[in-house]
Amino acid sequence: MEFLPPSQGFLALADETQTHWREQERRALVIPFGLEASVSYGQGTAHGPQAILEASREVETFDCQLWTEACDHFALLTWAGKESVPADVSQALLVLQNRVEQALGLGFFPLILGGEHGLTAGAIRPFVQRHPDLVILHFDAHADLRDGYQGQHYSHASAMRRCLDHPGVTLVSVGIRNISRSEAAFLEQQRERIHIFWAHEGCAGIVERIRTLIEGRWVYLSFDVDAFDSSLMPATGTPEPGGLFWDDVMPILRMAMKHAQVLGADIVELAPVPGLHACDFLVARLAYKILSYRFADPQGALP
Repeated sequence: MEFLPPSQGFLALADETQTHWREQERRALVIPFGLEASVSYGQGTAHGPQAILEASREVETFDCQLWTEACDHFALLTWAGKESVPADVSQALLVLQNRVEQALGLGFFPLILGGEHGLTAGAIRPFVQRHPDLVILHFDAHADLRDGYQGQHYSHASAMRRCLDHPGVTLVSVGIRNISRSEAAFLEQQRERIHIFWAHEGCAGIVERIRTLIEGRWVYLSFDVDAFDSSLMPATGTPEPGGLFWDDVMPILRMAMKHAQVLGADIVELAPVPGLHACDFLVARLAYKILSYRFADPQGALP
């Protein structure tokens, strides 16, 4: 496994701060994975990971909410794999599965920067092998429960359906405001496994309601940036109005890191727009916030 020099990776940290990463119990590995194979509206997710890495250089590393230099609490490295993402989705998912497996083998918390949402089906395989009863905490505008779309079995529109192909996996989806007739029928058949928090219902009481579903459970976090309202996140292939805002999301993430055992995460579907740096920066900040809550929360995130 090769890593970028920290000064070239996520957050552009000083190289010497990450030299002795093997000596730290808390380790995070950022895995850029620009899969773009089944996008069905806007294009550009292949460029998402690089845009996030570049924007992360502008992220302030001191967290004013946690009141700490969050990156001092964990080792942070960025994958430097030079091989390109295969054009064939099935092969791409195998490549990502292998990268995540290697990361877990070295004791890292994997944070995957996509790329389209279809990549989650490959990313979760090593987690499901270890924890067949895995819960996926899923932020999205779309249910992603189609059984394939436009001829692609591993479509971005099927991301959660493919995860549910593992019989022990359950799903908690937040921010959903778009679902097709076929997906609604599947949802009705799978009510015990799928829990959806619809955007139109608002966020009142949502943190505690989600907590009852994930507390003490093994959890994988999958965050499609179109979960955010399109006024906040226009740089995505399938934007939707009526979504979540930053301060809706942060309490949910913090609760999840404190009360569930979150094992890894992905952030997907950024399609950078030239000159619109705010969206790239938002996603970089989101990625750092996930890691900060996971490792640097002074109220005690789970190890």
